[in-house]
Amino acid sequence: MVEILGKTPKFGVIKWMGNLPQNDKVVVGVELEEDLEKGTTDGTFHGTRYFNCPPGRGIFVYYDKCRPDSRFTNNDVVLHRTPGEAFGNYESPMVTEYTAPREELEPELCGFGRGIQGHHNSCYLDSTLFSMYAFSLAFDDLILREKSPGDLQEFEDVQNILRDGIVNPLRKFGFVRADRVFKFRELLDKLGSVTGLTSDEKDPEEFLNTLFQQVFKTEPFLRMRDKHGEEHSSYFYQMFMDKDDSRPVPTVQQLFEQSFIVSDIKFIEVPKCLLVQMPRFGKSYKMYNRVIPSLELDITDVLEGIPRQCTICGNLAESECKDCNTEKTFHHEQITAYCQTCGDKTHSHPKRKNHKLIKLKIPSGFEAYFRENPDNIERKFMELSAVVCIETSHYVAFVKCGSGDNKQWCFFDSMADRKGEENGHNIPAVTHLPEFVKWLQDTEKITKTDIKDMPEHQRRLVCDAYLLFYQSPEAIMYG
Repeated sequence: MVEILGKTPKFGVIKWMGNLPQNDKVVVGVELEEDLEKGTTDGTFHGTRYFNCPPGRGIFVYYDKCRPDSRFTNNDVVLHRTPGEAFGNYESPMVTEYTAPREELEPELCGFGRGIQGHHNSCYLDSTLFSMYAFSLAFDDLILREKSPGDLQEFEDVQNILRDGIVNPLRKFGFVRADRVFKFRELLDKLGSVTGLTSDEKDPEEFLNTLFQQVFKTEPFLRMRDKHGEEHSSYFYQMFMDKDDSRPVPTVQQLFEQSFIVSDIKFIEVPKCLLVQMPRFGKSYKMYNRVIPSLELDITDVLEGIPRQCTICGNLAESECKDCNTEKTFHHEQITAYCQTCGDKTHSHPKRKNHKLIKLKIPSGFEAYFRENPDNIERKFMELSAVVCIETSHYVAFVKCGSGDNKQWCFFDSMADRKGEENGHNIPAVTHLPEFVKWLQDTEKITKTDIKDMPEHQRRLVCDAYLLFYQSPEAIMYG
């Protein structure tokens, strides 16, 4: 409890601490014990929400106008003098010099007090930011590009706090304090159409759509073309399909290809990053109780204009058949493609007389090249870099520490522990997962093991996956 000094003392509980726009003095938001008719709020200031309380109970005052509640002789409440003390005395300096992501999970990056500190329903944003920036370059263009004429007036304010207050310190020191992230949330809440980014439970895609589309006005990462030739673009790929009961525990690769068959679309180009939304609706309903994240995603068969081999004989494919995939003519993991001979032979069967073969686009001159180099068709892969998971409204992340083979994985939770109660603070944690790759490679064990007998992290990975981050190191390097 605190006492607000004045002619008539007021008493209440501090609900928020920080800086208000255009004011460098530390301000606290207090929920009062009793209603006041004048000078109060419900936790908003000039249209921006900083905390929640009933109308007539909230007030913003300078910190130095408060003291411990004098009505209690043994008051053990400590007024926090700085945001650092308010969030556990963690150091979290701004870093203005660009810092590249680390390529390895070094020992000092693990343990409690590592990662991004959570505060007030921020786990959706903490887990997503850690996935994007802790060990990856995929989204660095957002923090490095210069302001352009079409950008928001506040573009540099958002970019500076994201780069200097969050990304660079996370990469340099392995920790970001919650007040740094809260300033970022305040700007997004002010500039975007999604309300409640500073206080309410949100989904990662709500945050990312605000960041990509409305604040940074980023070009969509995905360019796709449908069967009618119309082009579409998006920041995410939401997998849609009917449940396949013959695959009780599918891989992301299987669901991904099944979704493209159903949607009848193709990627126009290899994306530098691919954000895949799992086939689930809301935070509770899941189409599959378990899904195995694929460490690599083969996107060759969903790219237009990419040479492919015949499913049957291995020669250069000239056509594909959606109907063959739908009826599962062949039991294999790739979308069916045929050379001229195999396509005609397969579709000579009476039950396939209504199937429709679709011509594939083959790059000019490639047929002659293939005759000389029959084993030189390159398939296009993207590597898994992070998995954001949700369980009972709480988001966490599994993140690959660097790009390439034989890299370590870690688990991040921005609210792994807590010190104190209402006026306490969350303690984030980063945990090394040496068994991560082994977990995903042993698909038979994942399928047959009872969920309750799985290690906790493995269970969360295969049962609670929500958003998967795939990246193309080649496209990032030359994009």
